[in-house]
Parts: sequence; structure tokens; C-alpha cells
Amino acid sequence: MEQNTVDYIVVGAGSAGCVLANRLSESGRHSVLLLEAGPRDNNIWIHIPIGYGKTMWDPRYNWRDYTEPDPGMNQRKVYWPNGRGLGGSSSINGLICMRGQH
Repeated sequence: MEQNTVDYIVVGAGSAGCVLANRLSESGRHSVLLLEAGPRDNNIWIHIPIGYGKTMWDPRYNWRDYTEPDPGMNQRKVYWPNGRGLGGSSSINGLICMRGQH
């Protein structure tokens, strides 16, 4: 039985995963398997800034994560959109910048 092998496996085709897979394979010496759980980024709402409102709750393009309960916020959880699909969170951010707190 013949087995297919690759040199590297990159899990997640978000911005970093795609760049990493490209850099690892650009010389042609290494083979790379890029795995992504979500779909291609061909939905119209991914390609226009206002589309964030459509992809923010769509389970096809968003893992729809929540933070852990925060003692400083009376144990509330915060919704944390997390993109799935080609481009990852960059595909669903609608040109919005999210920065972490100190």
C-alpha cells in the first residue's frame, strides 16, 4: 500500500497559516498540507465591509466563541468572533480592528 506523505502540516488557513504554508513551500523542496475546517472565502458578505454583520453570527464562517467568565465583569462572558474558513478572522473582520486589553 502506497502512502502519501508531506513534509509539513499547517492547521488553519487564516492569515498566518496561509503565509506559513506559502513560505514553507515556495522553494519547491518541501510539500505542505494546509488544513482548514471552514469553507472558501467566496461569500459576498466576506468581501464587503458591511458584511461583518452577516458573518458575525454565521456558523459557516465563524466559530462564535465566548471568553471565560470575567470576575471584573460580574462573571459575564464576552462574545468573541473567531473566523473559520480561508482567511480566518481576517475574512470576517469587516475592516474592524480588535485589540486585547491589558
